[in-house]
Amino acid sequence: MELTNLNQEAVLLLEDGTVFRGKQCGNAGIKVGEINFVVGMTGFQEIFTDPSNCGQILVTTNTHVGNYGVAPNESASNKVQIAGLVCNKFANNYSRVQAEKGLQELFEENDVVGVEDIDTRALVRHIRSKGSMLGILSSNGEKIDELKRQLKDYPKNNTTDLLKNVSTPQAYTVGEETAKFKIAVLDLGVRKNILDNLVWHDAYVKVFPYNTSLEEINKFQPQAYLIPNGPGNPNDLREVIRMIQTILKTDKPLLGLGLGCQLMAISQNVEVVKMNHGHRSDNQPVKNLMTGKAETTIQSYSYTINREQAEKSTLIQITHVNLNDEVVEGISIKNKKAFGVQFLPIIYTKEHDSAYIYDQFFELIK
Repeated sequence: MELTNLNQEAVLLLEDGTVFRGKQCGNAGIKVGEINFVVGMTGFQEIFTDPSNCGQILVTTNTHVGNYGVAPNESASNKVQIAGLVCNKFANNYSRVQAEKGLQELFEENDVVGVEDIDTRALVRHIRSKGSMLGILSSNGEKIDELKRQLKDYPKNNTTDLLKNVSTPQAYTVGEETAKFKIAVLDLGVRKNILDNLVWHDAYVKVFPYNTSLEEINKFQPQAYLIPNGPGNPNDLREVIRMIQTILKTDKPLLGLGLGCQLMAISQNVEVVKMNHGHRSDNQPVKNLMTGKAETTIQSYSYTINREQAEKSTLIQITHVNLNDEVVEGISIKNKKAFGVQFLPIIYTKEHDSAYIYDQFFELIK
């Protein structure tokens, strides 16, 4: 396809007044969002389509992005979820034979604004020091004072609004109705790979909108429940927290992933707090406290479970911790068939480090 406006000047303005200047990539326009960075070397297609990153401006730390194109069946959802991209070098050409289009085309189709030729090392160091904050991207030539005004007036993302953008508008099923297991999934932004894993384990899965009542979900007569990943502040989702507390009383198996794990902690009176800059990568080292083994995990979250409260809790047990910063990466509910992990076990092969998470979940159903 013909590439347009790629030499146009673009600017990134942060909430604290810091300005970075570069060149436009992606679509032309203005976008506002919380700015975070991702440290994975590959997997940009999955990252940009991950519902957990809905509405965010992401900074890629790898020097090049887009150089291997966009391939079928590698997206985490049916659209690009990020609002904007900041990178060092944006590839207009790609070399992978499996790719069907370039990243530029994907961004133009999904109205994603980007800026390249940025010193991303300096930007990431700034975020690590000052913490995540709102940012505004523009390739429309606005003056900095005008961008400051727009950024000041921009309402911070509401979790319910984010869920409306990522959740299914109506319930749907995947898998065969004759499968061995029936699993109910509350769609807070579930990645397609998670549903694939459940089906791969011989499950018939029904996915429900984020605001569905437990009474409605139970008409499906599920054998177990899954609360998946998603965007936003878990402390805002009081109805889902109450739903989890009710599920736990039934003693049916429950698995929480990402946001779902955080909600499980809150349901057991353990605080979940905003991190300085979150975890976003496909190479986060985690220690499994049950086995003593280290695991390489995929992560995409901004909130963490209060470790001090979790250690003192009589209701939960810490099962996993991060080897970089020692935050809680997994919990189990004592005397219940329920557990959760902050990372995303999305690859359905027995060889992957986190494949056992699904095995443990299905063992609880038997």
